[in-house]
Amino acid sequence: MSESASEIMTLENTTETVPVFGYELIREVLLHELLGDDAPEILYWAGKRLARKYPMETFDEISAFFQQAAWGSLTIIKESKNEMELELFSPLIKQRCRENSESTFQLEAGFIAQQIELQKEVICEAFEHPNKKKKGKIYFTVKWDKKDTIQP
Repeated sequence: MSESASEIMTLENTTETVPVFGYELIREVLLHELLGDDAPEILYWAGKRLARKYPMETFDEISAFFQQAAWGSLTIIKESKNEMELELFSPLIKQRCRENSESTFQLEAGFIAQQIELQKEVICEAFEHPNKKKKGKIYFTVKWDKKDTIQP
């Protein structure tokens, strides 16, 4: 894990916790007010940018980052040569899905796509599955093509 990612994760452990209301107010209300209809696309690219700022070397580090950021518990469901299926869960996600069917997880999708891209050194895209309400879990598919390598 990069030093800056470690530093920010350490900082999180030494500061006050943000109340869920404040977090949700910014994420579900303010960001959508500011970004309008383009919010999902902008949040996807913002997630990619965050990942470039805090690169992780392993999936375990990505998972730990998700826990520290209060984004939830991220696990691999299955992986093949061209794709990976992931599950994201937390009590907050379950509540968010129950209360707001329009809620998106594109910030997380962009972050995942960029982290896997950096680790595998191939262009990646992550897709959030629309069946979000299924027990309050979010499912992502990350796809890549081994021939579509990152250019230095």
